[in-house]
Amino acid sequence: MTLRPDLGLLFLHALPLDGSMWSAQENLLPGATYTPTLYRRGHSVGEWAASALNEVEEERLIVVGCSIGGSCALEVAAAAPQRVAALVLIGTKADHRPDPQLHASALETIEEHGLELAWETFWAPLFSRCTGQSVVDAARDMFFRRSAEDLRTGITAFHSRPSRGDMLSMFRGPVTVVTGANDIAPGIRVSAAQASAARDGTLMIVPDCGHYVPLERPERLNEILRRVISAEHER
Repeated sequence: MTLRPDLGLLFLHALPLDGSMWSAQENLLPGATYTPTLYRRGHSVGEWAASALNEVEEERLIVVGCSIGGSCALEVAAAAPQRVAALVLIGTKADHRPDPQLHASALETIEEHGLELAWETFWAPLFSRCTGQSVVDAARDMFFRRSAEDLRTGITAFHSRPSRGDMLSMFRGPVTVVTGANDIAPGIRVSAAQASAARDGTLMIVPDCGHYVPLERPERLNEILRRVISAEHER
């Protein structure tokens, strides 16, 4: 396989984590991989996308996003379709129906009850019961490295994100939709529909895995990403 010098790999993290969640993927494309932490790059996924895109030096890029990072990846594709070679959307729901009550509840939990209850209420349940406790504990430690302000920004960006279901059919490159078999947000049914809606869509279901595939089953995700990278290098 001949490596293309103009190809970059942009990873966009999930809420409530940060760019370090991609540590197991950082060596897939050495010297051309970007794992920004997004919370202080604006107050919307559109602003995050613009900032992250500006950081990538390569002309073409594969964009990989988990959860809200997948929503941000769709914003990157909308802003610069000519630069995005492929999308990998992990635990992502492209369509969005605002839920003001849930938005307010998440903010209230952080402000009035603290980060520990917020973690246990909103994010810990997204891991599969098959996932080792050490993985969940590492994610929890990552969560507690974020400030309450970062988390409020992320929550508001998540709940104010635009609906981008149309991007799945408009985007001309391959779209790989990845879901844990035990993920409940959005889950297999929604993920399958999104893969079907894409012009060139593929659904990958990861067994014994919840929402955070890069942390819960990093080896399986790396296999998927190597295939995506290889296919792009061969174009």
